[in-house]
Amino acid sequence: MAALNATAASILGFLEHQPMSGGDLAAQIEDIIGDFWNVTRSQIYRELKLLADAGLVSTLRSGKRDKQPYRITPAGSRAFRAWIAQEPGPPIMRMPLVLQVFFAEAVAPEALARSIAKLRAYHAERLARYLEFEHEVDPGTGSYQALRLGLAYQELMIEWIDSLTPPAGKGRKPRAKRAK
Repeated sequence: MAALNATAASILGFLEHQPMSGGDLAAQIEDIIGDFWNVTRSQIYRELKLLADAGLVSTLRSGKRDKQPYRITPAGSRAFRAWIAQEPGPPIMRMPLVLQVFFAEAVAPEALARSIAKLRAYHAERLARYLEFEHEVDPGTGSYQALRLGLAYQELMIEWIDSLTPPAGKGRKPRAKRAK
């Protein structure tokens, strides 16, 4: 494996904490960083095979692909630490609802309202899940700083979504000024 891609590196990062199966990795990634890093199960299994072929992970036992635990090797740990120390590029954001809102004139109002309601429910559920993590994460750690971003992001998305649908008979509320 010449160079790690971000998906492979994130898998190695999770395996630094403990051995996991591909299914466990998928659940952990979705639960913890899914709002900021989208990885599919098929990507995870593909990367695990490549990482194993490169000697960066090893399996703890043979069996079904989704039940087979993987652990990071010393070479994998070195590769992960070299990758994670690199300066990250600019963030990439892909939010289909923003496109629907931007091109709202081309979307039936009922369809847009359904999209907005569905996404608001999603962000409310994610906020509740992040709040559950608060007592599990040690303040002052990098994990805590990432959790703070997750909480702020979910709160901001809910606030933004709520601003799209003012109560019946009322105009849009003026935007609150940010403290400097």
